[in-house]
Amino acid sequence: MVAQLERSHHPPFVDSGDPIETASDKAFSLAPGQIAGLSGLPGSGLTRVGLSLLVPYTSRGPLAYLDVRGWASPLAAWELGIDPEHFVVVRTGDLVIWSRVVAVLLDGVRAVYAEVPMGIKDAALRTLAAKARTRRTPLVLRPLDGKLPNGVVNLHLEAREVTWEGTEQGHGQLMRRRTLLDASGKTMRGMERIVEVEDDGTNNMRVVSHLGAQASRGFA
Repeated sequence: MVAQLERSHHPPFVDSGDPIETASDKAFSLAPGQIAGLSGLPGSGLTRVGLSLLVPYTSRGPLAYLDVRGWASPLAAWELGIDPEHFVVVRTGDLVIWSRVVAVLLDGVRAVYAEVPMGIKDAALRTLAAKARTRRTPLVLRPLDGKLPNGVVNLHLEAREVTWEGTEQGHGQLMRRRTLLDASGKTMRGMERIVEVEDDGTNNMRVVSHLGAQASRGFA
């Protein structure tokens, strides 16, 4: 089977606590039909950051995660408070059908998070971005290699630095992860912001400081 569709099952420990605090921050909001692009090394917390952009839409319908690497775990979504009944994982690494799968998802679900495999043409990404805007479906794109073409995204988040707390002495229990992000794009109104995000593995991922802003030379 080239593409595999999975629906997440109810975990016994889903936390239905307060909404994530980042939802009200400009750098962590995505309007209907807007596109966000993520870049950074694996382990920098970008999956949870990207999913947090789409959390507000999951009360209205399903969120689809297009998993190219085969690494996606529904736990990342459940910990953010996403209802398991509204979270679907689609797995495919086939370059031939990837664009068609994303297009179908944009037609059928409320929000889409898609890993972008190496080799996808810029023209295909531009076509999908136009479809997302037309359908008013928010879309998060995570290239596995390289960059997205200019003008495609409204918001670009790049992980610059990651710090794990709790193991400073070389041992102990991991307590939280702090990720330094560059936020730029049209939604930032021509400014580039440096944002620090604290993630303790629960649905309380939050912005802990606004470290400043500077003029951006161009949109990501």
